[in-house]
Amino acid sequence: MSTPQLVVHRDKELMAQAAAARLITRIVDAQASRGSASVVLTGGRNGNGVLAALAAAPARDAVDWSRLDLWWGDERFLPEGDPDRNVTQAREALLDSVPLDPERVHAMPASDGPYGSDVDAAAAAYAEELARAAGPKNHGGVPAFDVLMLGVGPDTHVASLFPELPAVRETERTVVGVRGAPKPPPTRVTLTLPAIRAAREVWLLAAGEDKAQAAAIALSGAGEVQAPAAGARGRSRTLWLLDAAAASRLPRALYPPATP
Repeated sequence: MSTPQLVVHRDKELMAQAAAARLITRIVDAQASRGSASVVLTGGRNGNGVLAALAAAPARDAVDWSRLDLWWGDERFLPEGDPDRNVTQAREALLDSVPLDPERVHAMPASDGPYGSDVDAAAAAYAEELARAAGPKNHGGVPAFDVLMLGVGPDTHVASLFPELPAVRETERTVVGVRGAPKPPPTRVTLTLPAIRAAREVWLLAAGEDKAQAAAIALSGAGEVQAPAAGARGRSRTLWLLDAAAASRLPRALYPPATP
C-alpha cells in the first residue's frame, strides 16, 4: 500500500475547489489512457462539497461523462429518494446536471428495493455488481477504481467502517451490511477495507476543527480497527486533502512543507 501524502488548504471552500479540479484532471487522464474512468463517491459535507464545486467548475466539460463509472463507498440503508441517502445528495449536488450514462451510475440498493429490509442481501448484490465489473487484471473482485474518495469522521470512521465494529475487521468480503452504526441511521451498506485498498488512488477528505483529532490519530500510527481511516490506502497513491483547521493537530513532522 502507498504512503499517505498530505495537502493542506486554507479553508474548506478552497479544499473543495482544489479537490474538484484534481478530480477532473484524474478522470480526464484515465479516459485518455484507458477510454473510461471509475470513481467511488463519498457522502457527507466534504464529499458533497467537492461534488458541488465540480458542478460549478468551468473545466467540468473536459470530462466525457458518458464514459465514467460512478460507485459509492457506503450508503444509508433507507428508501429510494430519501434525502439522507448519499446518492440522493449526489444527484442534487452534481449528477443531475451532467450527461451521465444511467447504466454506469452504480447506486447501492435502497431499503425498499428488490432486497427489502435484508441489508446483507443488498450488500451481497452490490458485491456481485462490483465483481461483474472487475476485469481479469483487477484486484480483489472489484474494478480498479481510479479514485476512491472517503470522508473522515470525527471518530476516524471512513465509509461506514466504524472503530471496533465487525465491518472494519472484514478481510474477505468486499461489501457488507452494517447494523448498529453509532451514527444514524444505524443500518448501512459499506465497502470494506479490502475493496478500498484495491483502488489506484484513495483520497481522504477532512475539513473543520471537529476532524482535527481524527486526522492526527489516523496519521500517527494508529491501528485500522481502532482508527479505520488509518487503514484506507490506495495501491498507487493515498492522498489526504485537509483544510487548515483539520490539520491543526498534526505533528509537525507530518505537515507538508508548503501547501496552498
